[in-house]
This record gives sequence, C-alpha cells and structure tokens, in this order.
Amino acid sequence: MTVRWGLVGASTIAREWVINAIRAAGGDVVNVMSSNAERGAAFAKENGIGRSTDNLASLLSDSDVDAVYISTTNELHRDQAIAAANAGKHVLCEKPLAMSVEDAKAMMAAADQAGVVLATNHHLRNASTHAAMREAIVSGQIGRPLAARVFHAVYLPPHLQGWRLERPDAGGGVILDITVHDTDTLRFILASNPVEVTAFAQEGGMGKAGIEDGVMGVMRFENGVIAQFHDAFTAKYAETGLEIHGTEGSLIARNVMTQRPVGTVTLKNASGERALPTTDKNLYQTALEAFHRAVAGNGQPAATAEDGIWSLATGLAVVESAATGKAVQIQTGL
Repeated sequence: MTVRWGLVGASTIAREWVINAIRAAGGDVVNVMSSNAERGAAFAKENGIGRSTDNLASLLSDSDVDAVYISTTNELHRDQAIAAANAGKHVLCEKPLAMSVEDAKAMMAAADQAGVVLATNHHLRNASTHAAMREAIVSGQIGRPLAARVFHAVYLPPHLQGWRLERPDAGGGVILDITVHDTDTLRFILASNPVEVTAFAQEGGMGKAGIEDGVMGVMRFENGVIAQFHDAFTAKYAETGLEIHGTEGSLIARNVMTQRPVGTVTLKNASGERALPTTDKNLYQTALEAFHRAVAGNGQPAATAEDGIWSLATGLAVVESAATGKAVQIQTGL
C-alpha cells in the first residue's frame, strides 16, 4: 500500500525535510493546502505536488488523500487534526500537538473514535545516536541512570524566526519549540516520564517582549533521574549534546540534538571508553516508515499522540514554572 499524503501547510519543514522523507519511505504527496492560494500553487509546483488548494475541507474531501501532515502554526493544530480524523484521514502533526493538554487529548480522542493513526512529529527519538543510548541503558552498561544534561541552545536562523518570536497566541518562544523536543528525547532514552520541573526563562533580545528566547531548568523523572536542560534561539556558536550519567558509567553524546543524522555517542564505564555504533539514516524517513507501517496495522508510529501529550504537558509546566518561580507538577491525566 502506498500512503498518499496531503500537506496542511506549505511550510519550510515540509519542503526541507518531510516531503522527501515521505517519498523515501514509499509514500506519495498528492495535494497541499495553504491559506494563501498563490503560495500553495507555487509550493506545489516547486515540490512536484499535483494539486493545491486554499481550503482545508477541499483537501480533506480529496479521495486520493489517505493521510495529512499538519505543519501550520500551533494554535491551528487542534481543529485541523480533528477535522482530518473526522474525514477518515490519518494524521502526522507537528509538535506541540496543541496549545493545551485538553485540546491535545481531544485530538487523540477524535483519532481513536475514527480509527485513524495520530502521531507527533518528534524527530529526535528517531536518531540512531539516541537509540544507541537507550539500548546501552537497557543492557545495563551504565548501571542505574541518575542524572542527565541536555544542551539544546542553538541559533534560530532568520528564515525561521517570524511567528516563533512574535506570536504568543501561536505558542511562540523557545519552550514550546525546543524544550518539548528535549522532553520527548529524554522520555525515549530513559523510558520514564517527567513528574516535576523548575525553570527560569530569559529574554535575550531576539523575541518580542514577553516571548522567551532562552530557558534553563531541571526535570525530575519517575525513575528518580534529574535532568538539566538549556534551550535557546540565541546561541550562534554552541554545540548541542546530551549526557546520561549512571551508577556504573556515562553516555556522552555530542551534536545530536539536530535534524541531521550526525553526532557521536561515547560510552565510559569500568571497561574503558568506546564510541557506540550509529548510522546516518534520515530521522524523518525513519519516522515516516514507522507511520506507514502503523497505517497498515503493523505497530505504532515512532511518536504517538500520547508521546505528544507528555511533551506538551511538560512544556506547559516549564512555562508555568518560569512565570511563577515555583516547581510545577506535570499533569497529563493519561
């Protein structure tokens, strides 16, 4: 079965990453919806897509569309995903799933009711570096995990700035853009959920007043791990990384919090120090292959709706903690 896709949003991420991943995973992109008809038509032509529309209902009534990829701004996700599910379309939605946990759960309920797949586009869990870290922990190579550190301070390039730095109503700011990725990656590697967070946000001058472009904090997980995180849009020369430290060893990963299949993981324990084997497979292709299998009834997508709800709830708790100066419990109701 070839899964035929409609794009909800003529976005940069769709053009740079997801369209090629769909095709590499054996799917086809047949239609694109943009609120701007001229932009949608140009996007379709540039990316070899047969049709375009400026109307969501038109896209969802297209019998050639089996699944939709939603990459519009965050405040639009809920209604678009629910409409797609009600139309019988499978849904891959960008993170964060919605602007509230309640809205994200409504999306999941609609997908469950319609019997369609709803997945969250958390790409980082598909990196072979992060899979290698998870496997090293499962096999006991660092003993019991105790602590983690995530370095995810980057420079947001001008062509991606826009609403992320200007629109709080759309979920602008670094927390709902990047900290949600940290959360999902840590959940995947540690196989544990976060329960509490304390954070401080920063306005370093890139964003509109009231929109944070930097954040530091600490999460506490169900398994007892405490994890530091530093996220920013303002760090032009920083490298990314992730460390997990356990009772019997450490995992040191460098340049791994990225869309590209790069980076290294070093295992340090009583046996010495060695690099863990990784591959250069595209992260989004891995995600789309899993999604296509899920559509065919074979397993789950790489990041489920539940995964998206956990990362959203954690991101919102970070926002609340930064605003109030208090530790905040993470609540999903799942």
